[in-house]
Amino acid sequence: MPLMLGSMQQNSWDVIVAGGGPAGLSAALMLGRARRRTLVIDAGSPRNRFAAHMHGVLGQEGVPPGELLDRSWDEVAGYGVERLSGAVMGVEREPDGLRITTTDGAVLRARALIVATGLTDELPAIPGLAERWGVTVLHCPYCHGWEVRDQHLGVLTTSPLGLHQAELIRQWSDRVTVFTAGLGSLEPETAERLRARGIVLEPEPVVGLLGEGTALESVWLRDGRQVRMDALFTAGTPRPRDDFLAPLDLARTDTPWGSFLAVDAMGQTSDDRIWAVGNVVNPGANVPLSIGVGSFAGAAVNAALVTADFDAAMSADHRDPGHAAEGEAHKGGSWPTVASADFWEERYAGSEQVWSGKVNRVLAEVAATLTPGRALDLGCGEGADVIWLAQHGWDAIGADISPTAIGRAQAAADAARVAGNARFVVADIAHVPAGAFDLVTASFLHSPAELPREDILRQAADVVAPGGHLLITSHVGPPPWADPADTHHHRFATPQEEVEQLALDPQRWQVVVAEVRPRETTAPDGAPTTIDDGVVLIRRI
Repeated sequence: MPLMLGSMQQNSWDVIVAGGGPAGLSAALMLGRARRRTLVIDAGSPRNRFAAHMHGVLGQEGVPPGELLDRSWDEVAGYGVERLSGAVMGVEREPDGLRITTTDGAVLRARALIVATGLTDELPAIPGLAERWGVTVLHCPYCHGWEVRDQHLGVLTTSPLGLHQAELIRQWSDRVTVFTAGLGSLEPETAERLRARGIVLEPEPVVGLLGEGTALESVWLRDGRQVRMDALFTAGTPRPRDDFLAPLDLARTDTPWGSFLAVDAMGQTSDDRIWAVGNVVNPGANVPLSIGVGSFAGAAVNAALVTADFDAAMSADHRDPGHAAEGEAHKGGSWPTVASADFWEERYAGSEQVWSGKVNRVLAEVAATLTPGRALDLGCGEGADVIWLAQHGWDAIGADISPTAIGRAQAAADAARVAGNARFVVADIAHVPAGAFDLVTASFLHSPAELPREDILRQAADVVAPGGHLLITSHVGPPPWADPADTHHHRFATPQEEVEQLALDPQRWQVVVAEVRPRETTAPDGAPTTIDDGVVLIRRI
């Protein structure tokens, strides 16, 4: 069933597919099987909706187009692909992906877009033509020729391409009339070639089609004559449904059918985040070809995202490490003065468990008031916060620099049976993972070494989707167990100072909470103590 806008829990995706015809659904199938979060936006108007049956589709011969699409929707849904009824209205580039708006007002974000919106056949303005389109007024002889074989067939030419169509139609019947007014005067050699196989040439313009309902009995000419006809072939002017891409100024190519988006063999356009497949780039693509190119594009998009993920991971590995711990107290000892990924890995690898495994209290309190969506936890440690989010309806990603911590987090998610909604990546949080998130959380982002804290938090703000939130929980001052000699690199600030340091645009951000909350905890020596947590919650407008 199509998603209703009000029921959508998140607006950010790995890939959005615009168009739910054979090309788009084929791409979505590959992406779903590749475990990509994929949304298909479909207006429900495939090009072949006027035809009762498909032909020339191996294994699906004679199947109604709608039946194939129904099966296809069921198949892609089995791999988690979601569906939204509507159409794409606009696409804008953003630093980490694309901003996509729909005709219903939804604002979505994706790392990549596949355009499979098809085209519209603009038919000649002749009374009775459009009403019979797909029934007795036909386009493709390979799709419909067998069904009208040996009948009185006509070809209504609208461009020089109609001559090629006329020669093709002769294969299915020896009673063919070509209406040539759309071409003007024919060259003698051309007329002789057509007549050589018994084709009748009629120069008088067609002004109407006659017949009961969608049946065709005759073609009415301007001079009043009527020519008996059982079916009429014509080629409308193909208009690709790609107007929403115009502001991006993508490369185009001129073809005998008009101007179309230029794509490579895998469907990629001149923008490395946008692919286009099917009739939107090739008016001659039939159902089997559309399925094939859609499949290749889906695989190509996944491969591009895989490459980007590895590039990001490598970039993180070669930056100065940053790390944020879970929201429980430091378990004894002073912070070291070493700044390296090795320190954090040794810290986790040298202990069976570093943190308590309990959710950060502030996160739980705040997230409980929000609509679940897509979340990113920076410095996730052993994953307690991410697992809690997944248990409460969020699709959550945790990032931490320690492979051991990430391994433990994933194992804990598996044990909690939330691995489908709780994912973890090894990454330096100084390089915030790309995406668009409904909630980004950074808890106790303090480090024993120099850490570009404000830069990280500004990066975190950049990946918050409109309507989403950034939650920052921090120590207002050094905790009681900390050695003052080891906190010289830490950044402590009141919530109000935190907001000022972020320097976010007030036209785009609303401060929801900026306050100090006392928290009871236990010091390393076992004594009860109270510390102050600074809480900042801001909403992107």
